[in-house]
Amino acid sequence: MNMRYRRLGTSGLQVSELSLGSWLTFGKQIDDATAEALMKVAYDNGINFFDNAEIYSRGESKRVMGRILRKMEWPRDTWILSSKVFFGAGGKLPTQVGLHRKHVVEACHAALARLQVEYLDLFFCHRPDPETPIAETVWTMHQLIMQGKVMYWGTSEWSSEEIAKAHAIAEKHHLIAPVVEQPQYNMFHREKVEKELAPLYSTIGLGTTIWSPLASGVLSGKHTLEGDASSRMRMAGLDWLRERELTEARVKKVKEVKEVADSLDLSLPVFALAWCLKNPNVSTVILGASRTAQLEENLKAVDAQDVITPDVMTRIDAMLAR
Repeated sequence: MNMRYRRLGTSGLQVSELSLGSWLTFGKQIDDATAEALMKVAYDNGINFFDNAEIYSRGESKRVMGRILRKMEWPRDTWILSSKVFFGAGGKLPTQVGLHRKHVVEACHAALARLQVEYLDLFFCHRPDPETPIAETVWTMHQLIMQGKVMYWGTSEWSSEEIAKAHAIAEKHHLIAPVVEQPQYNMFHREKVEKELAPLYSTIGLGTTIWSPLASGVLSGKHTLEGDASSRMRMAGLDWLRERELTEARVKKVKEVKEVADSLDLSLPVFALAWCLKNPNVSTVILGASRTAQLEENLKAVDAQDVITPDVMTRIDAMLAR
C-alpha cells in the first residue's frame, strides 16, 4: 500500500487520504503504549495527519499524543496536527467554553502546551457558538495565524450558511478564511457532505476532514443489537451514540453491504472506508483505532477504492435508499 495525498480543499496543504484521530481512544480507551504503536503504524504507512481536540479525555488525549510525538522525534515538517476549540477541557464556566476571543486564545495556548509543539497546523471551531459573533471568531483565528501559532483554521459541524458568513467576513476585512470543515460522513450520514456543503466546494474551495466513516463502528459489522460489554458502543456515557447509530434497519443494511464487500474480496470496514474515499470532496478520512491490527487492516482502503466501480456505487446507493 502506497499512501496517497489530497489537497485540503483549494489550499496548498497535502493531507494523507487516511488520517488518525484520538477521540474515545487516546487517554481513555487504550493505554499509552498502544497509542504509541498506533501512531507509529500510521506514520510508517504515510499518514501525515493526527486529529485531536481540547474536549477529548478532558485534555489528556493531547498530552498522550504530545509525549509520543516528542519521543518519536519525527521531523516537524513531516506531520500535520490539529486541535479543536469550543467545549473546553472540563470547565463549565462561561469563560471556559465557546468561541469568544478569550477562550479561543487560551485554548490554543493550552493545546500547544499539552501537545508540546510551537504551532498547530489546523485549528477547528468544534461547533458554532450562538453566543459569539462570527466576526469575533474570524478575527481571532486570523490573529493566531498572524502570530504563527496556527497555520490553517476550519470548522466542525457548522452549517453551510455559517461557513459562508465566516468567508464573507474574512473577504470584507481581508482576513484569512476557514479552509476546512470536519463533518460526519458515512453511508448513513450523507446529507451534510453530499448536499448541504456541495456549493462550497467550488465557490470557496472547502476541504473536508470527515469523521465517523464507519458510523461509530456500525459499518465494521461487529456490533449487534445485543452487543457485548467490550465494544465502543457499550462504553459508559455513550448510550446516546448506541441509540442513534445502532438501529435494526441499519443492522439489516449492513448485512446487505457486507455481501457486496465480500464479492470484491474486501472486509466490510475497508469497503466502507473506501466508499468514503470515492467522494472527491473528501480530503481525508479520519480513522479511529484501538488495536494496530485494526489500523493495518483499515489502511487497505487506499488501494480498495480502485476496485469500487461506478456500478458498485450505484448498487450501494440503491441499497441505502430502501
